[in-house]
Amino acid sequence: MASAGKRAPTLYSVIAFKGLKGIFFLLVAFSVYTLIDNNLPEDFRRVLHSFRMDPESKFWSHIAENLEKITPKNILWVASGTLLYACISLAEAIGLSLRQAWGGWLAIGEGAFFIPIEIFELAKHFRKDLAAVLVINTVIVVYLWVNRDRLFLHHTTAAGPKGSKKPKKPKD
Repeated sequence: MASAGKRAPTLYSVIAFKGLKGIFFLLVAFSVYTLIDNNLPEDFRRVLHSFRMDPESKFWSHIAENLEKITPKNILWVASGTLLYACISLAEAIGLSLRQAWGGWLAIGEGAFFIPIEIFELAKHFRKDLAAVLVINTVIVVYLWVNRDRLFLHHTTAAGPKGSKKPKKPKD
């Protein structure tokens, strides 16, 4: 059996994926947070003008009307949730890079949590991008689950390696 210190190129890919996902969602969270004091419908109209699109068309007007319903409190909730998800992804990347069992379990749990949701969404309406996310997520979860004993450091007790028993002391 290989020790947890051996090279694992697939694990390094998972670490990079989790780290980049964490950084991406961290940037998204901060970007969303900056929108709290903005006039979203007016910002949206400015963007449409810059792309030479008619903001008065029915489609764009409908989107602008929905933007008016978004409150600063809603934006704060979205930013906070996105920040939490980013922190979880970064914690997974750190735990996996340190080969800690908690990092592996966190990554397995987070990935396994989303698999049924992704399957449900695909059953309602098939989308190639969501199918790709489901495949990547499933591959990561299965890889980490199958290789968990080989990839991660496990705590040992005073009795020695996991599973060994400490010899009993004779009674006086």
